[in-house]
Amino acid sequence: MIKKYLITGLLIWVPLAITLLILDTIIGWMDQTLRLLPPAWRPDAMLGVHIPGLGAVLAFVVVFVTGVLARNFVGRSLLHWWEGFLGRIPIVRSIYASVKQVSDTMLSPKGNAFRKVVLVEFPQAGHWTLAFVVGEPSPQMRAGLEGEFVTVYVPTAPNPTSGYVLLMPAARVREVDITVDDALKFHVSLGVVIPTDDGRRRGQQPRTLPAGEAAATPGR
Repeated sequence: MIKKYLITGLLIWVPLAITLLILDTIIGWMDQTLRLLPPAWRPDAMLGVHIPGLGAVLAFVVVFVTGVLARNFVGRSLLHWWEGFLGRIPIVRSIYASVKQVSDTMLSPKGNAFRKVVLVEFPQAGHWTLAFVVGEPSPQMRAGLEGEFVTVYVPTAPNPTSGYVLLMPAARVREVDITVDDALKFHVSLGVVIPTDDGRRRGQQPRTLPAGEAAATPGR
C-alpha cells in the first residue's frame, strides 16, 4: 500500500518538478539578455532587487522590435547590410548562412518543414516509425535517383534534435493522420505516449504520400 502511494505521489510531482526546472532554466537563460543594458539601467540596480523573468520580457521586446523594423524599407536595408557584413567574415559566414537557412525553413510561416507526419520503414524493411517530411531532393540529387523521392527526417528517441535525414521513394512513404506535436511526443516518450483521436488532423485518412505533395502544407 505504501508503495502505491509513493508511486502516485511521484507521478504527480516528477512531471511538475521537471516542468518547473525547464522553465527556470529557460527564464534564467533569457535573463542573461539584461546584460545588454548598461549596469546603471539594469532592474537589479534600479529596483534594488532581482525579479526573475524581466530578461524574458526584454528578449520579447527586442525580438518584436527587430521584427517590426525588418518589415520596413529602412530595416530591410540595415538587415541586408548586416548580412553582407557577416558574409565577408570567413568562418562566421558559413555558420551564419547554414543557421539562417535552417531557421528560415523551420520558423517561416511559408516554410514546409515538419508540417506533415509520415510512416516510413526504418531502419530496415518491415520495421516502421514516425518521421517528418522536410522537403524534396534538390535537382542535383534527383539526377542520381530514379523515380520520385521525398526527404524525410527520422528523429531519435528520446532526443528528437538528433536523427537521420533520408531520401525515400514517395511510394514507400505513408502519410498518417497524426499531428506533429503528437508525433514528437511519441518519440520523446520512447513510444509510451501514443497518438490518440484527439491528436488527429481532421478530415484526413492515412494514405501513400504522392511525391508532388511532399512540400504541401496541410492545415491543422
